[in-house]
Amino acid sequence: MKPWLRLALLAVAAVLAAELLYGRSTPSFTPGEDHPPLALPALDGRTVDLADLRGKVVAVNFWATWCGPCQVELPALAQVWRDHRDNCFEILGVAEESARADLLRVAPSIPYPILVDERASAVGPWRVPGYPRTVLIDAEGKIRGTFQGAVHARQLEDAIRPLLPGTCPRS
Repeated sequence: MKPWLRLALLAVAAVLAAELLYGRSTPSFTPGEDHPPLALPALDGRTVDLADLRGKVVAVNFWATWCGPCQVELPALAQVWRDHRDNCFEILGVAEESARADLLRVAPSIPYPILVDERASAVGPWRVPGYPRTVLIDAEGKIRGTFQGAVHARQLEDAIRPLLPGTCPRS
């Protein structure tokens, strides 16, 4: 193989990897589409149903404990949740393909609900091609955007800010 061809293939692979790792927004849903159902047990045993969060903006984050980019984005997600949780905002961390012991190890650093999807039943309807993937749902239950790869705090804040309702009834 010619050296320039090898270099070109390597460059294409690097660009694709960077897009996955650094969270370019990749649409997979039509904006305004209803979100798929999501009801899973939380790490604490209670069932969390996304339908019960109507009225809040929700970021549904699909991740795994063994996923490097997922680990990178966890502090940013936690900070955005802390900054906006009182403004009708919630994050649901849907843990995929992860052992319970591993989830319990990382749980202390995650302040928002961790949902356990042991059978990966949610990934199909939610069109999850890889981890991490974050789907943004507005207060009316409509999909407003997706992020494939690690999302940065600023990206998520910029996306949720225009969606937050003016008033938030206490739940």
